[in-house]
Amino acid sequence: MNKCLAGETNIFDCLVNQSPDAIIFADLAGVIRVWNTAAERMFGFVAERAIGANLDIIIPASFREAHWRGFNRAVADSVTKYVDQALPTRALRADGTEFYVELSFAIILDDAGRSIGSVAHARDIDDRYKKERANRQRLKALEAELAR
Repeated sequence: MNKCLAGETNIFDCLVNQSPDAIIFADLAGVIRVWNTAAERMFGFVAERAIGANLDIIIPASFREAHWRGFNRAVADSVTKYVDQALPTRALRADGTEFYVELSFAIILDDAGRSIGSVAHARDIDDRYKKERANRQRLKALEAELAR
């Protein structure tokens, strides 16, 4: 892991690259411009492959239409409807497998208040999500059995 020492590295690079969560910034066209080391580990794409690619590389095909509708609306309006929320959803790894992630979003504005893109913070919640879903299903089955 890189270490930030005073005067040796840009603090922005330290914050982004040492974040435990994936950080992805996409411009107005949905082209990835920032991809940190946590994103590399989580999604399986090295930065050189992800930067310059469209967000579709991490969006399952079945979600793309809805994603782009929401993305385009958010950058046009300069605000996301998911302010202060984390959204569980599925994402796509480089090997083509889908997994559950928790995403939080923000629209990034320039000095004039115009949208320049979107940043997402992502956390892999696949194991936790699947365990919680299994527990909900067990509870539902038990409740149904007790109701008989």
